[in-house]
Amino acid sequence: MKKYNVGIIGYGWVATAHIDAINKSEHAQVSAIYSSRELDSEKLSLEWGSSIRTYTNLDQMLQDKNIHVVSICSYPDQHKMHAIKAARAGKHLIMEKPLALTWEDCLEIESVIKETGVKTCVCFECRFSNQFKVTKSIIDQQLLGELHFGEIDYYHGIGPWYGQYRWNIKKELGGSSLLSAGCHALDALLLCMNDDVMEVTCYESNSQNAYFKPYEYNATSVTILKFRKGAIGKCTSSIDCLQPYYFHTHLLGSEGSLLDNQFHSMKLKTDKNTWSNLAMKMLDSGDVSDHPYLDQFNAFFTAIEDNKEMPLTNLSLAMKTFEVIFAADKSAREGRSIKL
Repeated sequence: MKKYNVGIIGYGWVATAHIDAINKSEHAQVSAIYSSRELDSEKLSLEWGSSIRTYTNLDQMLQDKNIHVVSICSYPDQHKMHAIKAARAGKHLIMEKPLALTWEDCLEIESVIKETGVKTCVCFECRFSNQFKVTKSIIDQQLLGELHFGEIDYYHGIGPWYGQYRWNIKKELGGSSLLSAGCHALDALLLCMNDDVMEVTCYESNSQNAYFKPYEYNATSVTILKFRKGAIGKCTSSIDCLQPYYFHTHLLGSEGSLLDNQFHSMKLKTDKNTWSNLAMKMLDSGDVSDHPYLDQFNAFFTAIEDNKEMPLTNLSLAMKTFEVIFAADKSAREGRSIKL
């Protein structure tokens, strides 16, 4: 298999996790980094164990024909510009969430990618986590029967103790609670329910704690989804909570239920008075160093080699999630349900 050279756009916290995973892959290595600030190429090469050229001019990096893939790790308000530039330069794309800060900008990105034909990987990496691999396997084996309710929630207080806080508090960069972080939970909910969303209703609130006063938007939201086949879903996104990180999952089906790492199944005749435990690694940290990027990126590089769309986290699947997110934000803003 060909070894792919990857250029990184933006050298911040999330970029370090991307570089680590890419360089651990047998299929790729980071060979270039673009940043608006001057970086020491020699120092970075020693730190990451691969020869890295540094750029302060993005166009120059994108002109390098030896770079096959670009990973977009810049600030959210730059994602659209960087994705379109890289796609038009013929680079396959790894795109950090959010794709963009408006639905119209997401549609523009999608249009350019269809036009250029580059392959895409959107960083909804929780789909590659052990927790959701096991959860999806249980659903697919019909051990819960037909799902009629799904609740997946994201609780992660992003205060001044957290590196993302300094820019996340701004409306022009964070966008909303769902866009900023809760998108992972909403995306996992859509993965589990596996049905089209027909209607979205969202409510928002905010903490009165001084840590969270600088937020320019309501940092807690509750989104209710109505699915085409009649099921309902709920996603809470709270980034102004004071508690340990918690990625809550509760699924109800015609043959059983799943609660985080526990389940009950009529098909398996498990004791209905006691939860049965599942041996799975739970999502228990918002730190990017704990995210399952390696498995996701390996799947992406394999898909490029096979000239196929990657499974689980390509652009067309991610667009369904972002359509719901922007509908939820509109619902909260306008105080009404939004039909898709």
